[in-house]
Amino acid sequence: MTADALAGALADDGRRRVFAAIVLGARDAAQITQRTGLPARTVLTATRRLADAGLVTGPDGGLAADEESLRAAARERRPADDAAPGDDPVLRTFVRDGALVGMPAQLTRRRMLLAHIAERSFEPGTRYAEQAVDEALKPWCAAGASDHATLRRYLVDERLLTREHGIYQRG
Repeated sequence: MTADALAGALADDGRRRVFAAIVLGARDAAQITQRTGLPARTVLTATRRLADAGLVTGPDGGLAADEESLRAAARERRPADDAAPGDDPVLRTFVRDGALVGMPAQLTRRRMLLAHIAERSFEPGTRYAEQAVDEALKPWCAAGASDHATLRRYLVDERLLTREHGIYQRG
């Protein structure tokens, strides 16, 4: 089972409730229905989908979470990102497919990430209007971890970009 398959199997609220009931000890559809309050048909459909995904098994006629499948999904490698394996772990953690997936709380890591963004987005010595800066930063914000205005402010605050009369420049 892949992590994507696991996420897909648990994407539905009803399936999550059924899976939780099984993990907490429900061994058949009647117990799951009683514990979740879901209709029997929903429970049967969810149970079948969870079994097809490899999340639950039916040993000795009872349902149980397939712990080995869960362990295998946890061991699975994370999807490749745009940072090469030799790159800094900060980049591997916070950048996926050219977009920010988070912002480090630690200032040194944040500065390193912002320097990476500035180097990839702006040429040294080139002057940029604010709109051009925003357009260059929007792709970094595609994953929703930050917005372009906040990112622009961070770059100026860290002096990775200078701002004078609405014109920005990478130093």
